Amino acid sequence: MTHRPPSGGLAAVSAALLAMSRHLEMRDVLKTIVASARELLDAEYAALGVPDDHGGFAQFVVDGVSDEQWKAIGPLPRQHGILAAMLHEAKPERLADVRKDPRFEGWPAAHPDMSDFLGLPIRDGDETIGALFLANKRCPKPEGSCGFTAEDEELLAILAQHAAIALTNARLYERSRELTIAEERSRLAHELHDAVSQKLFSLRLTAQAAATLVDRDPARAKGELQQVAALAAEAVDELRAAVVELRPAALDEDGLIATLRTQIQVLDRAHTARVTFESLGVRALPAAQEEALLRVSQEALHNALRHSGAGHVDVTLVRRGSGTVLRIADDGQGFEPAATRQAGRHLGLVSMRDRASGVGGNLTVESAPGKGTTIEMEVPGG
Repeated sequence: MTHRPPSGGLAAVSAALLAMSRHLEMRDVLKTIVASARELLDAEYAALGVPDDHGGFAQFVVDGVSDEQWKAIGPLPRQHGILAAMLHEAKPERLADVRKDPRFEGWPAAHPDMSDFLGLPIRDGDETIGALFLANKRCPKPEGSCGFTAEDEELLAILAQHAAIALTNARLYERSRELTIAEERSRLAHELHDAVSQKLFSLRLTAQAAATLVDRDPARAKGELQQVAALAAEAVDELRAAVVELRPAALDEDGLIATLRTQIQVLDRAHTARVTFESLGVRALPAAQEEALLRVSQEALHNALRHSGAGHVDVTLVRRGSGTVLRIADDGQGFEPAATRQAGRHLGLVSMRDRASGVGGNLTVESAPGKGTTIEMEVPGG
C-alpha cells in the first residue's frame, strides 16, 4: 500500500519541495523545511539545527512552539543526547518515548513535553550539515508504541535529501554575497583613494601657492584660498558619498523603498545636484532582486553625481505591467554609449547589466552628448 501523507499526498510533498527551492536566505530555508516537515507528518513539534564547530548550533529553528515559549526555554541547546547521536552517528532515530532513551539528558523547565520522536540527519555527501526532528505525532498511540511509522521515516528522508540541497544552495548564496560585499568594498576603497587623494593633493598645492602669494599679491592669494575652500568641499562630498555606499544597506529590516529613500536623502544633502526619489505601487520583492536594484541605483547615482555634471538626478521605482522598473535619469552632459564601450570606459554599465540579468531582469541605457542619461532596470514581480 502506498503511503499518503496526511496533508494531501504527492501534491503536498511537491508543494513542500517547491517551497524549499524558492528561498535563498538561510533563515527562510530553515523555516520552510521545518514547517513543511511538521505539516506533512502531522506532528505537534518540529525543529532543525545547523551545527557549529564548537559543540553548539549556528542556527536552530522550531515550529509548533510560540515565541513566548521559545524565549522562556532559554539558550540554544548544545550537541548532546539524541541531537548529538543524529549529528555524529548520522543515522535515523525513531523512538516511542524520547524521555526513556538512555541518551536523554532532560530539557529546560519551560520546554514542552515530548514523547514519540523521529529524527534524521541532513547530509551533504559525507558531511552532516543539520539535524531534522519531529515530536508528538497527532494520532492514537497504543501504550509504549511510537506514532511515527516506517513510512513517515521514508517521507522525512525524502525531505531531508531535498533539505540538504536547499541548505547547500543557501550556503553558496551567502558565500557569494560575502564575496560581492568584499568586491564592493575593494572597488570603493580604490575609488575613495583615487578621488580623495587627488582632491587633497590639489588642495595642498593650492594652499602652498596661496601662502607664497600672501605678501606680494594678496588679491591672487585670496583667489587661491577660495579655490582651497572649493576643493575641500569637493573632498567632503567624495567622503560622504563613499560613506553612504559603505554603510550596510538595511534591506532586511527596512526594505528596498525605505533604504533607497534614506540613501538618496543623504546624497541630496551631500551634493550640489538635486537628487529626488519617488516610488509608486511597488510591493516587496525577493531579497536578491532588492539587493540588485539597490546596487544598480548606487552605481548609476555614482556615475551621475561624479561624472555627468548633472544639476538634477531623479530616481523612480514603479510598477510596469507585471514587473518593477527602477529609473535613474539625470540632466548631465551625457555620453555616447557605443563609443564608451569601444573605448573601454564602461562607467559600471557591464556590472549593472550583470546584476540585472543575474536576477532575471534587464538593463537599458539611453544617453547622448549634451542630452543627459537615463538608466532603467526592470525585474519581474513586485
